[in-house]
Amino acid sequence: MVSLSSYGQVNNNFINMAPPGAQSTQQQTNPDDEEVIMSTKPSFTIKRYFKSLAHKDTMKVQQMAIGSMILPGTAQIYNKEYWKLPIVYGTIGGCIGGAVATKGKDAQNYFIAGAIAFYWGSVIDGVASFKSPQKPLPARASMFSALIPGLGQAYNGDYWKIPIFYTGLGVCAYCWSTNQKQYQRYRNMYLQLQDETYTGNLSEENIKWYRDQYRRYRDYSIIATVLVYALNIVDANVFAHFNNFDISDDITLNVEPALINPVAPVGSTLASNGSGQSFGLQMNLKF
Repeated sequence: MVSLSSYGQVNNNFINMAPPGAQSTQQQTNPDDEEVIMSTKPSFTIKRYFKSLAHKDTMKVQQMAIGSMILPGTAQIYNKEYWKLPIVYGTIGGCIGGAVATKGKDAQNYFIAGAIAFYWGSVIDGVASFKSPQKPLPARASMFSALIPGLGQAYNGDYWKIPIFYTGLGVCAYCWSTNQKQYQRYRNMYLQLQDETYTGNLSEENIKWYRDQYRRYRDYSIIATVLVYALNIVDANVFAHFNNFDISDDITLNVEPALINPVAPVGSTLASNGSGQSFGLQMNLKF
């Protein structure tokens, strides 16, 4: 609701027209006091992190997720889901043990991939199980998209965006791979030319030009991949905020008479006895 009047009233607050040196009747907030309050707020430290794991303090979902990346299973401890710890440690430990005990390279790769998958899954599980009264939680949406692109959009219910981001990442990855192969090709030609083993028809200047061009294109592809990935995180966070934004179809404008109090210094006659009141028009815009 936005209130406007012919006497300069905005949000039921009048512009202070009192003489210099006079104080307003409204309570003012000292910006220095706000800075002191912000500076006295304790910062999150390693000590607070372990205190939170003992359930003597609290932490944010992103702090919990980062801590779980460093110490797997701590997210489950903070969420009080202790029954998941044997699954996390047992599976990751079993995969690592299988990779060490197995001699075949392919089998080792499968065990290593399994360990990484369960490790990453434990972090995602911790973020999903984080308890918060706010739904959707913007920080949770950001962490979801950071861990798996598109997961934050699924959390927000914006499923139609997932193919868009994956298409963008796929195109960037294809350009990255193609330019990298071409760069390696011309780099090898240049090395062969230096070793006097090159048998092609391109000159040294042409080989250097192609090599530098494809290296530049590869770098652009890497930057584009990072930008699409970052956009995926920002989109999840922003639209998680928008889910709690109240958008109403009720847009009305009312004009009605209003009794307007005068603006006067503290202690004056007008302020003490309420005299000098006048009538005016008040506009109420609801959107």
